[in-house]
Amino acid sequence: LADASAVFTWAIKNDKVPNNPCRGLEYNPPNPRGRVLSDAEVPAVWAAFNSYGPCSGSALKMILLTGQRPGEVRHMRWEHIIGRWWCMPGKPDEALDWPGTKNTHDHRVWLSEPAWALLLDIGPQKEGFVFHTASGKASYDLPKVMRRITERLSLRSSLTPHDLRRTNGTTITRLGYGRDAMNRIQNHIEGGIADIYDRYGYEKENIAIMEAVAAEFMKILGADCATAA
Repeated sequence: LADASAVFTWAIKNDKVPNNPCRGLEYNPPNPRGRVLSDAEVPAVWAAFNSYGPCSGSALKMILLTGQRPGEVRHMRWEHIIGRWWCMPGKPDEALDWPGTKNTHDHRVWLSEPAWALLLDIGPQKEGFVFHTASGKASYDLPKVMRRITERLSLRSSLTPHDLRRTNGTTITRLGYGRDAMNRIQNHIEGGIADIYDRYGYEKENIAIMEAVAAEFMKILGADCATAA
């Protein structure tokens, strides 16, 4: 509304329009979304993912297990998996159809036992999208899948892929690792002098967090790491 009003204000000053239609309109600030899956919802939603196969269903499982952004998981590539680490380049790569990370920073994610089992169930392969269509393109419309699952399970409110990421982050803090750990795992850049002086990679800590969070989800699912995928 503010942007549109500015355009019309400029247009009035330059004799393009007689008035500003934005004046008098009520401004309704957006409310930040805070939806996370409850422990009771996780098993039902996870089971529903199985109906959408290794393309969309497995991609949604990976979002929950790793807490990474849906767009990055959707474009996850075998070329970026080195050992048990998913190494995301910060910059886009047009040749690989890789969008880059949201903040353009390189980011490494440890693949926990359940996440690794999920990949082994699909591949492994040497190149291409991990979660791909029959034509080799990146996975389908994940928000649409989540809407269908919401309707199928008659959940109290709609779900989005980002809610899975939020559920992962909430689990990190609920287990006592703190918000700094959550930001580090989910590649949130807070900035400030600490980013300049703290060059420690937190490799051991990140591995411990990812394994603990995945184990918590497996506990909620009532499954072990070998069978959860």
